[in-house]
Amino acid sequence: MKLSRAAIAVYVGLVFACGAVLGAFGHRLYMASSVSASFLPAVMTPSRPNPNAEEYRKKQMAEYQSRLKLTPDQVSKFNAIMDETQARVTDIRKQMHPEYVKVHNEQQEKVRKILTPEQLLELDKMHKEREEHQKQNGGHGPGPGI
Repeated sequence: MKLSRAAIAVYVGLVFACGAVLGAFGHRLYMASSVSASFLPAVMTPSRPNPNAEEYRKKQMAEYQSRLKLTPDQVSKFNAIMDETQARVTDIRKQMHPEYVKVHNEQQEKVRKILTPEQLLELDKMHKEREEHQKQNGGHGPGPGI
């Protein structure tokens, strides 16, 4: 069966279009995963807020300004509301942090009771490695665990 030039051109065009659609879909999927991962909160304590919070707030404010067409007065009021909310959340975190530390320490005690001496040595080694990793990454890294 012999195909005309037009049929061949249509098939080549379809293959190209399929590749473009697949590439666009793959890129969108990849970008959605990487964006959501970049805004996952790091381990936050009252003394160490999320380093991405200010960057996120700037992006959020820029979107509000452009899409809602806020006036300068509205922008200043909006920022005041955001500051107040951030202060309240920080206060709540400060109140919760001692309880969090207590629960974490209880977990550590329970885990240590079920391990053998050799396992305890390995656990201590794992904790030291995690601490070193966090120091190298500016205090950010995996959250507290066993």
